[in-house]
Amino acid sequence: MNITILGSGRWASFLAWYAAATGHGALLWGRPGSRSLAALRETRSNAYVTLPESVKMTDDIETALAFGDAVLAAVGAQQLRALLSSLPRGPRGPLVLCMKGLEDSTGLRLSQVAAQCLGDIPVAVWVGPGHPQDFVGGVPNCMVIDSADPALARELADTLSGSLIRFYYGEDLIGTEIGAASKNVVGLAAGMLDGLGLTSLKGVLMARGAREISRLAAKLGGHEITIYGICHLGDYQATLFSPYSHNRRCGECRITGEPYEELAEGVATARSLMRLSGETGVDLPICAAVNDVFTHGRDPREALAGLFLRSAKSEFYL
Repeated sequence: MNITILGSGRWASFLAWYAAATGHGALLWGRPGSRSLAALRETRSNAYVTLPESVKMTDDIETALAFGDAVLAAVGAQQLRALLSSLPRGPRGPLVLCMKGLEDSTGLRLSQVAAQCLGDIPVAVWVGPGHPQDFVGGVPNCMVIDSADPALARELADTLSGSLIRFYYGEDLIGTEIGAASKNVVGLAAGMLDGLGLTSLKGVLMARGAREISRLAAKLGGHEITIYGICHLGDYQATLFSPYSHNRRCGECRITGEPYEELAEGVATARSLMRLSGETGVDLPICAAVNDVFTHGRDPREALAGLFLRSAKSEFYL
């Protein structure tokens, strides 16, 4: 198929590279004046990938929408509403959301944002572990595509699978989106543990993180077991341990005092999760601690001590 990628940053440029590598037509769109698009047009490369000549590039949105049998959106989660609202028309094929997050101002899942902006169009999400640096280096991984339309999820999983990425299809869009978004918050906590030299506590963090998010997913209408799959627990290695993880590195820099300018989606997601916690009554202690540090300026040592030095309780109630 012909695939349009909306965005020109790290993940978008990888998606264009991957589409071409798996035999699909690829067109990469960036906003007029985008410096990342201009650099790609000049050299066909960035710090992550080198795009083959077969990948087309444009800053004209009509050209981009006309090209794609499917449209992959790969922008920051907080930019999605503005992007979709600016489209002159909807995609002629399915829209696949290739980012992980919740809308900061509303707490909505990104598929809900897409529905508000574009109405009744086929929407799927592409989530799971993997960094461009690993994929381009030949390191394979597994990811998941989910949709409210099970047939669409299966079709996309079959069409987009290749030797580098084996896709599973999901059957729980709510759980998949909540799990994928919230793992970035756990990544921030893991980075703070790294900064404090407390990496040994990551095992407990993983157990407790998956448990609290599974409760939230179930309360929102998803399934607890989804959180223990690829969208969340299956993404912990790439998010809590990888040197390429923006969220892990952001948490570490919060401890060391080093500046960090890359996008860490977990900061905004923590705020959204606290909104959902208030609406559902589900206690999210890890998310609350992360939000206290990054939104309210709480001392991270104090916040983490509150997590790991709580009074004794049954392990069943992690």
